This record gives sequence, structure tokens and C-alpha cells, in this order.
Amino acid sequence: MNNLNLTPLKKLEIILEGEHQAFATDLLDRAGVKGYTIVGNLSGKGSQGYHEGHLMFNEDEVLIMIIAAVPEELVKPLLEGFAPFFNKHSGVVFLSDIQVSRLVKFKS
Repeated sequence: MNNLNLTPLKKLEIILEGEHQAFATDLLDRAGVKGYTIVGNLSGKGSQGYHEGHLMFNEDEVLIMIIAAVPEELVKPLLEGFAPFFNKHSGVVFLSDIQVSRLVKFKS
């Protein structure tokens, strides 16, 4: 079996209220992020207490997580773009080092 060629990238995990999804995905798109995954109906406990996902009638009220693998050069502009938003709204961004195969899926 051939070895996978792995390339270092950064992983952003952005957690925010569903009503702000369009803002976040627009920022990612304008920055040149090639793709992302959106996970909805998050549950968990944070500084504001327990948050339960799966509200029946209002998709905007649930928490979502947007996961994106990005090259190092996009990290600073993205964080600068999200900073004013998170100064006014709840949520969090996690940044971690990852390695990916098939770099063509993540970088031009």
C-alpha cells in the first residue's frame, strides 16, 4: 500500500448561533476557503450554561459549528474578520494544527 502524502494546514472550528451562518460562510467564501462542513443542532455547556440543540421550530436559535481546513496564510485575515463579530455575539473559534491528504481539496 502506498503512503499518503500529508500536508500541514490549520483547522478552524467556528461555533455560533444558526442565525449568523450566512455571515460566517460569506466571510469564509470571500477569503477563498475552498470548502467547509456545517454541523447543526449542537448541545453543550459553556459560560452561559447548558445549551440544548434540536429546537423543533427555529433553526436560527440553535448553535452550529462550521469546520474548515485552511492554509496558514488565511488564518490571520479570517480571525481579523471574525473578531468584530465575536465582540458583539456569543460563540467561539478553535484553531488547531492538522495534516491532510489530497491537498488539492483545500488549497488552490
